[in-house]
Amino acid sequence: MDISPQNTPEQLIAAALKLSRYARRLTESDAAALDRLHATLFIPWDTATMQAILDDCAIDDETSLKKALRILRKQVMLRLIVRDLAGLADLREVMSTATLLAEVTTRFALSWLDNWLRSQYGPPVGEESGSEQDLVVVGMGKLGGGELNVSSDIDLIFAYPEEGETTGPRKTSNHEYFALLGKKLIGALNETTQDGFVFRVDMRLRPYGDSGPLVGSFSMLENYYLTQGREWERYAWIKGRPLTGSLYQELADILRPFVFRKYLDFGAFASMRGLHTQIRQEVNRRDMQDNIKLGPGGIREIEFIAQVFQLIRGGKETDLQTRSTLVALDLIEQRNLLPAQAVTELRNAYFFLRNLEHRLQYLEDAQTQTLPGSDADRQIISSAMGYADWPEFLKTLDTHRNKVERHFEQVFAAPQSAQGNHSLAALWQGAPADEDAIALLAEQGYHHPAETWQRLSRIREGSRYNQLPTESRTRFDSLLPPLIQVACNFSNPDETLERILHLVENISRRGTYLALLVEYPQTLNQVAKLCSASPWVSGYLTQHPILLDELLDTRELYARYDREKLRNELKDLLHAAEGDTERQMDIMRHFKQAQTFRLVAQDLAGALPLEILSDQLSDLADMILDETLRLAWAGLRVKHRDTPRFAIIAYGKLGGKELGYASDLDIIFLYDDDSPDAAENYAKLAQRINSWISSMTPAGILYETDLRLRPNGASGLLVSSVVAFEDYQKNQAWVWEHQALTRARFCAGDTDIGVAFERIRIEVLRQERNTATLREEVLKMRQKMLDAHPNPSGLFDIKHDRGGIIDVEFIVQYLVLNFSGLHPELTRDAGNLALLRLAGELKLIPLDLAEQVRDTYREYRLLQHQLRLQGGAHARIDPLQAEEHAEAVKRLWQVVLSPES
Repeated sequence: MDISPQNTPEQLIAAALKLSRYARRLTESDAAALDRLHATLFIPWDTATMQAILDDCAIDDETSLKKALRILRKQVMLRLIVRDLAGLADLREVMSTATLLAEVTTRFALSWLDNWLRSQYGPPVGEESGSEQDLVVVGMGKLGGGELNVSSDIDLIFAYPEEGETTGPRKTSNHEYFALLGKKLIGALNETTQDGFVFRVDMRLRPYGDSGPLVGSFSMLENYYLTQGREWERYAWIKGRPLTGSLYQELADILRPFVFRKYLDFGAFASMRGLHTQIRQEVNRRDMQDNIKLGPGGIREIEFIAQVFQLIRGGKETDLQTRSTLVALDLIEQRNLLPAQAVTELRNAYFFLRNLEHRLQYLEDAQTQTLPGSDADRQIISSAMGYADWPEFLKTLDTHRNKVERHFEQVFAAPQSAQGNHSLAALWQGAPADEDAIALLAEQGYHHPAETWQRLSRIREGSRYNQLPTESRTRFDSLLPPLIQVACNFSNPDETLERILHLVENISRRGTYLALLVEYPQTLNQVAKLCSASPWVSGYLTQHPILLDELLDTRELYARYDREKLRNELKDLLHAAEGDTERQMDIMRHFKQAQTFRLVAQDLAGALPLEILSDQLSDLADMILDETLRLAWAGLRVKHRDTPRFAIIAYGKLGGKELGYASDLDIIFLYDDDSPDAAENYAKLAQRINSWISSMTPAGILYETDLRLRPNGASGLLVSSVVAFEDYQKNQAWVWEHQALTRARFCAGDTDIGVAFERIRIEVLRQERNTATLREEVLKMRQKMLDAHPNPSGLFDIKHDRGGIIDVEFIVQYLVLNFSGLHPELTRDAGNLALLRLAGELKLIPLDLAEQVRDTYREYRLLQHQLRLQGGAHARIDPLQAEEHAEAVKRLWQVVLSPES
């Protein structure tokens, strides 16, 4: 059938009408239909045009209202069918036009019906609010998603804000009023008259289905969904969208926690898998293999694939709360949740199947998704789809359906870790004799099989395991055998298993994390690898189990650190939660934990040198501080300017870009603002920033903060003006405070203040000092620190003992304070390693000794880092191991800080 946009309107119309008996009937029953079609064929439908047609109709009762609605539908359908079949409209236009028709007719009908009822009963008024109420009509399914098909039912749910009664002469309850209004609306749309119908209305998605009340108050709906709502109702409400009603947002806020779990919800796989199984059984029972919606590889399977990722991640990634299947597929591809090729094939199949669905319905305006049985209809459908004959068409259709079915099976495949199929299932769920169990564990490679068996037995007999809900215990049982097996792949199987068991026990009451490990058994090896390598990482993962999600995509886990990409990602996440401070605080914590976890994984894989790791951890902290400052200022009720003239200054490890995984942040706050309100407002800002960073939320804390390096320490003001800070540093500060300045830098906020701070820092560091007095002050401070950290262990404390890290830092600080006046390059915030080399090159210290101490400092930091990952409370080692390193530091100490030097 030759249909081309290059043909004349008459040719296009004639060719299209051969493919739709319903369209032909529309032209035959209305003498003016063809003339209107010729005049408007190249114009897509829009809301204004539909509304104008309705407004031109004389409406004086329900009969005339119904007639007007049906006249509009006929006109819309005829032009839409011809535009589609003539190649003038694509699928998106067809779906949006069908959706627009439902929206316009529903609102128009409701407006008239509500006005007529109010004239009898008066307006319904809320019992508590005292305000007038209106009916919230929620479009569900494809109507809610803006993807309605041309002969579809429309799935609706009716709701109203609160109980009460009407205020007119014939008083009735709000419930009775809205129930009557809902019935009239259904009749206006659904009833078949001599002009046909507008839309078949399906109300079965409402609470309790056909047996439930037609309408429900917000409180009734909230109670139902939060106490009795089923998984298929969560799936249905993904697409819920208001067509009418002024207070729908309030209802949406009530229902969002039901639809989208706050965190990742991998239990959705099993729920959707079960729902699909029921549909597949019904399809088989009713012999519906030719149904392109419900049959294998059909439209419903594409929707299920999109919606399972929405249910899993929509609470955390709010973009995924979209109602559109096509938009959801785009987001799934962008987030690498499915391979790009798979999404492309699903998208292509969706377009093909939805176009086919419409062509099936154009035949008779019937709600059908079943392939035709007659040869004549098969030829029409083949031609309408652009194929010469049925076999050629069927070949393409089968290719699309096979791809959809394959992707569906891959996404929803039942996990292979079902404990009944595992070789170690009998060890966990059976009742082996102790000696048999111990022998089996020894055979698997466990070094201490008896202790490991006792540990497993304690879990199985313990109250925590036995009190688990049935579903969680089933998942737990599925996990244990492969966990026991995977731990054997490492050199420390007993420790590895113990750490994983600790993790699994802690997450056992949070079924979604058990579900993740069950649904993605490949993550178990990653978990074991990390737990085997580091008890600190194991504890971090146990404390923040949401990080298990990071293990699903190893490409992301081991991706290079990209500052701009991460900054944009953080901004987008925070923007999506604008107005919800608690949620933004949690988002920031999860973001920091996820990035830290990625760095840990790369660190343990040997892909990240310590200096680069510290740089990236410090940069991450800078990024978070900058966003915290911005949000904290935006959240202040009273502020005297749009952009604060305020900065955060980093000291210590953050200042020197030597941050570790669990380092505190040593920071101070500065402002430069002459406004009379500045001091008060910036003090509130500083308090708010500190609260954002250090408050404990359900997601943990961001960082521990130390603010004692501000002028006058803990007794000083929380925030200082630049002028006051400069005066303090130049005229009042202690020597140890100038030592701290050697590792200080601007890290967030107003860059002009950062420039001013750097100027002050350099000027202070370059002040003329009495060498003897300086040496004496530095030695006194070093002794204070030694006294504050006694070490009776007999081991060498890498940080605090003589010859350790602090001695190196004090040497560098002394050199900077004593010689910067002569050598301004020493004021660079370049880090201890670079400054030691520079001091050697300037001949302030022996170059060979400088290199030895540089190597020592690097080795100390590496040892300190490794001991941290192994869970050590203190960084202490055998004195013999440290002897050569400590001696080099002590020699340099003598050279620099002995009275004779």
